[in-house]
Amino acid sequence: MSNLYSYVRVDRPAPKCLATSQEIRDRGSAFVGSVYRASTPEEAKAAIFHHRNVVHAGKKAYEISAWRCMMLKHGKSGLGGPDDFEVQAGYDDDGEQWAGSKVSRVMQHEGVLDAVVIVSRWFGGTLLGPARFTHIETCASEVCRTFKRVEEMDECISTLTRLDDMLASLRQELSDLIQNTESATSGTSASDEIHNAEGRRSRQPDYTAVQRDLDITKARRLVGARESAVKSVKSLLSKKRITLASVEAEG
Repeated sequence: MSNLYSYVRVDRPAPKCLATSQEIRDRGSAFVGSVYRASTPEEAKAAIFHHRNVVHAGKKAYEISAWRCMMLKHGKSGLGGPDDFEVQAGYDDDGEQWAGSKVSRVMQHEGVLDAVVIVSRWFGGTLLGPARFTHIETCASEVCRTFKRVEEMDECISTLTRLDDMLASLRQELSDLIQNTESATSGTSASDEIHNAEGRRSRQPDYTAVQRDLDITKARRLVGARESAVKSVKSLLSKKRITLASVEAEG
């Protein structure tokens, strides 16, 4: 069966855990939260299966889980706006009665979507009473907050990549205009301007460290800097177009 399982899923990447909470220990029991991306309930269940049978293979634990996915309503195209979508949610206590609904409530409170949160509990032999729910909610809250930071960081990186592409295109356009303009401005020669523009364009930004550290503040600063650079180059382009038009008119 294990061989068949590996063949069936050979082309599917294994679910990736985006964040793990700090471990909570109480009277022999241990609690750890994990979060995976899941855009459908099927993906959520696949992640739970992977977590139980691969990540925690051989480690008997209660895998308490909940998922919330933004789904297209049946018969809808998505072109009708928000009303074409609905949140499909569910949870699994995995033997820890009422625990799944606690995780689901945390996800709803934190506004987490397209994710599955799993809180693993290893029972230490002593009944904890209501304290176990507090630990489960704490672990779930921690990974939900991290998930939201990951999502925000992904948006920042996507925005930075788009702005970098735009900036490269604008600088190429500026370089082309400079080469077609005989006069220089602000005491800078055309060759110097071309060199500076190409030098800036040749640098390939690396956001690996920012993304790894989830440094949202730095990412936002970088987005602001790129937006300012785009605005600046657009302004230079406008001036160069006017200069080139004037030169061509005089010629």
